[in-house]
Amino acid sequence: MASEPRPFVPVRIAVLTVSDTRTLADDKSGQTLADRITEAGHVLKARDIVTDDKDKIRDRVTAWSLDAEIDVIITTGGTGFTGRDVTPDALEPIFEKRMDGFSEVFHRISYDKIGTSTIQSRATGGVLNATFVFVLPGSPGACRDAWDGILKAQLDYRHMPCNFVEIMPRLDEHLRRGGTKSA
Repeated sequence: MASEPRPFVPVRIAVLTVSDTRTLADDKSGQTLADRITEAGHVLKARDIVTDDKDKIRDRVTAWSLDAEIDVIITTGGTGFTGRDVTPDALEPIFEKRMDGFSEVFHRISYDKIGTSTIQSRATGGVLNATFVFVLPGSPGACRDAWDGILKAQLDYRHMPCNFVEIMPRLDEHLRRGGTKSA
């Protein structure tokens, strides 16, 4: 007997652009993500821009991670090697769990498009306060690659054999059991 197909479950997502120069009106990377999120049937719960400042990045992402109405946070920008590129530096130290596989798969997809230039990105992912956080480069192409090649499937409950949506309710079980946060 074939099992019933799983229903689509919309995920509530916040998009944060990290930039000293962009506004919502000219933020192509943030708009690329916002469009793909809504086209996939998910809910864009918040969108903002902060400057390349560790405290501002950390504060906005932490606040969103504590918001019960947000399941996933995607940042774009600040993943390179210049002095102002501090997004991974701001967020990786506060991740409860790192998602090394996200970076590895992102770089594999990126390599197929831009070759060795992919090494100039420190794309990363992790979990903070039972919220998935994905840190993407600031180019629309990189945002498309991450969404189309990884996030669209992993944020779809129907994706088999497994996906992020089915484990979301258990991301904080270490806290509910009285355990401590681990890195």
